[in-house]
Amino acid sequence: MSRVLVLNCGSSSVKYRLYDGDEVRDSGTVERIGEPGGGPADHETAVREILGRLDLAGLTAVGHRVVHGGRRFAEPVLVDDAVFAAIEGLVPLAPLHNPANLAGIRVAREALPGVPQVAVFDTAFHHTLPEAAATYAIDRDTAARYDIRRYGFHGTSHAYVSRRTAELLGRPYEELNTITLHLGNGASACAVAGGRSVATSMGMSPLEGLVMGTRSGDLDPTIIFHLRREGGLGVDEIDDLLNHRSGLLGLAGVNDMREVLARRDAGDPAATLAFAVYTRRITGYVGAYYALLGRVDAVTFTAGVGEHAAAVRTAALAGLERLGIAVDPGRNAGRGDRVISPDGAEVTVCVVGTDEEREIARETRAVAGATR
Repeated sequence: MSRVLVLNCGSSSVKYRLYDGDEVRDSGTVERIGEPGGGPADHETAVREILGRLDLAGLTAVGHRVVHGGRRFAEPVLVDDAVFAAIEGLVPLAPLHNPANLAGIRVAREALPGVPQVAVFDTAFHHTLPEAAATYAIDRDTAARYDIRRYGFHGTSHAYVSRRTAELLGRPYEELNTITLHLGNGASACAVAGGRSVATSMGMSPLEGLVMGTRSGDLDPTIIFHLRREGGLGVDEIDDLLNHRSGLLGLAGVNDMREVLARRDAGDPAATLAFAVYTRRITGYVGAYYALLGRVDAVTFTAGVGEHAAAVRTAALAGLERLGIAVDPGRNAGRGDRVISPDGAEVTVCVVGTDEEREIARETRAVAGATR
């Protein structure tokens, strides 16, 4: 089971990576799908173009990232007609992403009929959440009727990063308690106890939790009612506001943390406030997850902001020294997978590069191999 193709279809892009064992043979990203004057017209066209230019001789499996697996999919599965239909049924829970994921699966099944197709779900890692963590305090019949609960996202990244943290520290994964912070344009926190997700910041959708590039994260639900009643905003307008015009973009006018930091350093008050709101939210989640875990062995930063923004890491953990959490400035300024806490720190702080495609390939091999 050494030759695996990974297809990661986003809302307007397709990332692909072809593995021979652990070695990457080919990779790339097709962007601006469906945009006027941009890339391919749709995801089907993009995936056909990718498959047409790759050397797929000896391919043993294709792994597909699927954003939402709902309650049904707690682990990766071999795709058949029933599984495909079930993923289609979950489109209302992920209307921007599951249709793109399905397009990739559809084209790959047609083009490679003899090759196993495996769906790897972003939500699957969080199926271990305790019911008290997954349940919202609303009328339970209403919640059941509309599938309202915390599903969590970025699960593939949190799984990879928490496992990689154990490797970095030379500790058994099943014995390590880790808080992982996936900080990219989308951002989420996860408390991982012995390889199991026990708390995560994203909820029924990726909107809840940390402040993100364009998403608000946590906010009082009354704000939605207020905007509807007093501002006359429609549901779609509010959805667009909270998902696409909030977060760093809404506060500072830009959603790239590099630009936020540059403006903050130049004295821009809006960027200064945006940075403070962003990092304060992370601090609060780290403290809360410390309390839930009871014992924390490591806090690990990952993804674009988490891996590259030293100032974010410093500010996010400032004031947590009494919990044994601290950052060494010299180590924090380095590069690559590493420990950035001082020697002897009670809690080890790490930076680990995430690799969702490698994790998808690993899980795809496990599922496809078991079927042969």
